[in-house]
Amino acid sequence: MLTKIVMPGNKVDIMVKDRSEPDGKKNYESRVYDVLSDEEFEIHMPMEKTKLILLPVDGVFDFYFYTNNGLYQCNARVKDRYKSGGTYILLCEPVTNLRKFQRREYYRFACVLKMSSRKLQGDELEAAQRNEQYFQDGLPLEQSVIVDISGGGVRFVSRHRYEVGTLIYLTYKLNINGKDKDFDITGKILDAHEVAGKPDQIEHRVKYLNMENEVREEIIRYIFEEERKSRQRRNG
Repeated sequence: MLTKIVMPGNKVDIMVKDRSEPDGKKNYESRVYDVLSDEEFEIHMPMEKTKLILLPVDGVFDFYFYTNNGLYQCNARVKDRYKSGGTYILLCEPVTNLRKFQRREYYRFACVLKMSSRKLQGDELEAAQRNEQYFQDGLPLEQSVIVDISGGGVRFVSRHRYEVGTLIYLTYKLNINGKDKDFDITGKILDAHEVAGKPDQIEHRVKYLNMENEVREEIIRYIFEEERKSRQRRNG
């Protein structure tokens, strides 16, 4: 099944347990280097900033493959680490069956979208603690750019830094059915670090909080529609 679904070049996320993370997990991004058989595949060794992540041999991790047929998941064991032609590679073997991953909010769509944000204040923080959303008008906003979006959160780059754990108000527009629609959202900063080679730019990862299901579904539909258009353009 692996050879029929996963292709070289497919994006892959590797989920690793990490108690230092707010949600107890650390995600590393990589790409499939080659699919050798249904029992073995190779991926590029993941990197964080400019540092190679040496996942331990015999370690078992969650792998999420972004394929042309959707998002697939399996658990896989790292069998070996080596270098081939200047490329650092992890050799892996599945230990569970590859399955279609139905948690659609996880799917992240690469994009470039303008976003504004600021820290929650006073009554806004109290509302967030009650699992509600309340935003005060007229407060100054910081400008940034979303680089990927999902039904669960966004990743954005800015010239300012929010500390991990900060609750923020974020707002952006999505073009839905030919019209721009504003999305005003409460978010929690899960990660913040300098962009490699660009110390004046900070990349943040944000999780949505207290979002209504209807709003989440609208974002997910936008993502899948944009992904469909992108596939059509690539296929001519």
